[in-house]
Order: sequence, then structure tokens, then C-alpha cells
Amino acid sequence: MTDPHQHSLTEDAQGIVYGAGMAAFAITILTHLGLITGQTAGLAVLISYATGYGFGPVFFAVNLPFYWLGYRRMGLGFTLKTFASVALMSGLSLMMPTWVQFQSLTPGVGAILFGAISGSALLALFRHGASLGGIGIVALILQDKTGFRAGNTQLLFDAALFAVALTMLPLPTIAYSALGALTVNLVIAINHRRDRYIAT
Repeated sequence: MTDPHQHSLTEDAQGIVYGAGMAAFAITILTHLGLITGQTAGLAVLISYATGYGFGPVFFAVNLPFYWLGYRRMGLGFTLKTFASVALMSGLSLMMPTWVQFQSLTPGVGAILFGAISGSALLALFRHGASLGGIGIVALILQDKTGFRAGNTQLLFDAALFAVALTMLPLPTIAYSALGALTVNLVIAINHRRDRYIAT
């Protein structure tokens, strides 16, 4: 009999495909508008803007150092699912601009759409024991070792990331980016049950 509290392999697979696919679509909206976001994805976006390399390869490379930490903190299953999610999102983000193009998309609406779609993608990944890697894992480890709250670590990282972005991008772009990041966080905060699912 199937455990009602345990996802099947098929359910996990569709959750990861959905989450990675929607995350890639959201990043396509973000980069089309020239906006940024927080966490590891935001770091990869900034690096891609600064170097001209595509987001997908940069995001994949930026996440590589975090898998060992993820394995130590969250276990092998989480690490493998996260690696699959990151790899799939990275690949799809390369293809997505050839599949989806925008004739008209205002920055405000685009930022909110990015945030809502990203939040949906992350919820799907969290609920299937995966994530998009990165800073969240470090934040949890620091919390374990020092007691410093993981959310505060993530906020500090994002603040530093946006401060760097201010030296590269116009202020209105930063403002719209902040709107998108706020939308992501609201979707997660309202809909994610930490007592039931693992989040990073």
C-alpha cells in the first residue's frame, strides 16, 4: 500500500520536471527584462550580465560547490534531486528563449509574473525533497553550527547582491527586481509548510 505521506518515484519526477521547467520560464522573463533576483540564481544572473555567458551554464557552475554541503546537511536523496533540478533548469533556460518570446512585457507585470512563477516552481521542488541549491544550504549549516537564523543569512546575502547590482544596473531596474524578489518570498512564505516539507 502506498504511504500517503511519501511521494512515489513518478510523482517526484513530475514535480522536479515541473519545478525546473517553471523556474527556467521565470528566469527567461527575468533576463528578458534585464532584471535580477536573489540567492544563487541572482548571483548567476549578475555574473551572466557581467560576462556575457548564458545564465544556464553559469547557474550550473555556481551550484557545483554546494552539492557536498547539501549531501552533508540533507542527505544523498536531496542532493541527487537537487542536482537533477539544477541541471534540468540550466538546460531548459538555454532552450526557453527559442520557444518563448515576448512582444510586449512591462517591467512591473513581468517582475510579478517572475515572482509568482518562481514561487510555484520552488514550492514544487521543496515538496518533492529538492531545491535549486546554493545559499540556502549554507544558511542552514550556519544555523546548525552558530544558531544564526538561516533566513537572516539569506537576507544578508540578498542585500549584498542587490548592493553590487546597484553598481551595474539603473535604479528603476533594481526596484522592479526587488518587486519580483518580494513576490517570490511572499508566495513561499504563504504557501510553504515547513513542518511538512523540506525547504532550503
